[in-house]
Amino acid sequence: MKKLLGVISATACVVSMGVAPSQAATPGGARSAITPTLAPPASSVAAAARRDRFSLKDRWARETARYGDSDSSVRSIEHVKELQYRLTWAGVYNSGAVGNFGPRTREGVRTYQRREKLRVTGVATHKTWAHLLRDTVRHRGRIPSICKTDGWHACYDRRMHQVTLWHGGRIHNTWLVRGGAKGRYETRVGNSYVYYRNIDHYSQLYDSPMPYAQFFDGGQAYHGSSYMMDPFVGHSHGCVNMYIEDARQLWKVTSNKYLKVTVYGAWD
Repeated sequence: MKKLLGVISATACVVSMGVAPSQAATPGGARSAITPTLAPPASSVAAAARRDRFSLKDRWARETARYGDSDSSVRSIEHVKELQYRLTWAGVYNSGAVGNFGPRTREGVRTYQRREKLRVTGVATHKTWAHLLRDTVRHRGRIPSICKTDGWHACYDRRMHQVTLWHGGRIHNTWLVRGGAKGRYETRVGNSYVYYRNIDHYSQLYDSPMPYAQFFDGGQAYHGSSYMMDPFVGHSHGCVNMYIEDARQLWKVTSNKYLKVTVYGAWD
């Protein structure tokens, strides 16, 4: 584009001097034609922009994570621990889910990118996440067949601390979560559907905010947690705790949809 603007400017200058563009003089006095470099068609530019456009509502979407990022609080989750868990399951990282994106995490991302024939940057871009999320859905063969039927379906595997979101028979996304404590607070297994939603719900019973709550079985719901830093540490009072950003992501994708829910798997 800079070349084109330069050519247009040069042409305008020549015309203003009363010399036809095709007869402009070179410094040596010779005549030469000016051949403009044309910009690519607008349709091609628009198509490229669409390919590069990214939304957290997209399939396999996750925010970019890079060197120096950290999961510093429940309201500042950069998905570093999740990245480290998934890199571990992918077999390219073995330094634990510590929540800080340091040199070892960066090298794990690079190793994974090389293996997947992605651009090797050490930055977990949305394209890297798309491959990694797809590759690290755990116990895929044990996901109930009902999850793979028509419509939208959120399936929670209690043993794997994993939610998979399905649409029309294929996985749309997956998140790491935690469920209810063993005994009276266990998240109940079975099939149901979301019957009530509240973006700013507050539990009077437990004196706790439950943002992006989607209720599916009595008082049990998918919602953002104000306490969860690690999905494999601690439990809820029965709900499916998600990172607040993940609960918002699920909300944006499904809040205007009829969402079926399946809870399965042994307690963990």
